[in-house]
Amino acid sequence: MRKIAIYGKGGIGKSTTTSNLSAALARKGYKVMQIGCDPKADSTKNLMEGKRIPTVLEQIKEKGDDLKLSDIVFEGYGGVLCVESGGPTPGVGCAGRGIISAFEKLEELKAFEVYQPDIVIYDVLGDVVCGGFAMPIRGGYAKDVYVVSSGEMMSLYAACNISAAIRNFGKRGYAQLRGLILNAKNIENEVDIVNEALKEIDTTLLHYIPRSSEIQEAENQGGTVFEYLTDSKMQAVYSELAEKILAQD
Repeated sequence: MRKIAIYGKGGIGKSTTTSNLSAALARKGYKVMQIGCDPKADSTKNLMEGKRIPTVLEQIKEKGDDLKLSDIVFEGYGGVLCVESGGPTPGVGCAGRGIISAFEKLEELKAFEVYQPDIVIYDVLGDVVCGGFAMPIRGGYAKDVYVVSSGEMMSLYAACNISAAIRNFGKRGYAQLRGLILNAKNIENEVDIVNEALKEIDTTLLHYIPRSSEIQEAENQGGTVFEYLTDSKMQAVYSELAEKILAQD
């Protein structure tokens, strides 16, 4: 089982990238599980026809000891297994702690043993790398980490922080940073800016995703470019990303 974590600053297009990657992998015949690790719980909506699924924390609160895997794992586009960890009420409690509780419940219910996915992808908010948000890389859940960034300063700053956290945990034999995915925003000299920043981030550019209205067009219909667009050029872009990640196994 391949275990991957995808980090990135909020609003950078990380969940869009992740859901299209999951769809691309599913189209190649892989059984994929995508786990959203953001209190907004919107990671998997593009795989669930634009619909929000119940989160692990919500279901724990509602069902307690009667909770079953079918209450928290939902099948989306291409058979992708969708999970959202969820978070506390805004302003109350710790979102990171919510992720930890969700992971513990998935382990308790033996989710990986039951569903036996080929690839598990954790979609993790990267504005802060502490507490539960660091669980995928410090808890042995993910072995390979990818960062989604644009050429914007704050996005690259977040990528640097994520890289530093991975290096610290990497010394203990945990996850490793395998590359940066550039989700372009069409800012001036964007590729040059990112290539310069890669020296400080200490990684390489894995893949370039051009800015495209097709992505927004598909999202407006509630899904990925694979599900709602028949001749989208972006399908090839995400398929190539999937191939590059598979080649690193």
